[in-house]
Amino acid sequence: MHRYLLNISYIGTTFRGIQKTINKLEQSYLDTNSIQGCIELALRAFHPTNEIQTVLSSRTDAGVHALHSTVHVDLERPNGQPYDTTTLTVVLNRTLDKQRLPIRVLSSRIVPDSFHCRYHAIGRTYLYRFAVAKDPSSGDENLRNKAYKAFIPVEEIDRCYFLQSPSFDIDRVRVAARMFIGVHDFRTFMSVSRQKGPSRDHPMFTVRKIDEINIRLGKTLALAANATLATETYDYWDFEIKAKSFLYKQVRRIVGALIALGSGRIDERCIYQMLTIPSKNSWDHRVLLAPACGLYLCRVHYRETGN
Repeated sequence: MHRYLLNISYIGTTFRGIQKTINKLEQSYLDTNSIQGCIELALRAFHPTNEIQTVLSSRTDAGVHALHSTVHVDLERPNGQPYDTTTLTVVLNRTLDKQRLPIRVLSSRIVPDSFHCRYHAIGRTYLYRFAVAKDPSSGDENLRNKAYKAFIPVEEIDRCYFLQSPSFDIDRVRVAARMFIGVHDFRTFMSVSRQKGPSRDHPMFTVRKIDEINIRLGKTLALAANATLATETYDYWDFEIKAKSFLYKQVRRIVGALIALGSGRIDERCIYQMLTIPSKNSWDHRVLLAPACGLYLCRVHYRETGN
């Protein structure tokens, strides 16, 4: 038996999330509403002699996308020889394409049996894309308002969070984002998960270290005439955040808080209180959870591969 690391990407819009649902009463049941379940179904094309059980490096929720994530899987070929990794990649992509599933395998490779795609990851980088309608005073007000109400590029549907905030202050957001860097108890910025375990009750479970936060001018995914109208209508922003690991919905809560700040719904003191008084009761309800459609898992980092 050999262990394979699969580098994958997907559009999460139509899926319930990456993680499959395990039904103990139906051992042969494959959850094709999840990315994990679809990959395991595609792996059946190789007819391994062992039961296919993929292991995830990272969990993403319904509607969240991935430019690069990883899973590992053990496969035993009938003749005992390893599968060719190029063939593995090609056949998986062909199978996923036939099923019209928005999942692709970027590459695959054999790794040691001791390798674990989750525990050996040294970091994860997420990207959140959002677009703010430009201030009507910067051009034809009637055109701006009409364009905002009627136009979102079809290429961007479920790929970016669009909002209207005429006085949005990106410089204020950039400065406030620095407050999140370093070690903090992010209990306020964790949504309640249905998956409960003993470790989640431990106070140290919610302590995380944010290594980097970068906010850069982004660009539209739209093409041709749509691209022109999109750039005339919106300012695009890319929010990039890196840490070893994140809590449930932590990134979307942080982005939501910073967007609320940039829109003038809260001030810096509110963010400071949410960070320094870690409690679910400290969450400011003027802050809206950033929608899943703008979030992308960009990279899972490993020492072994230099990622």
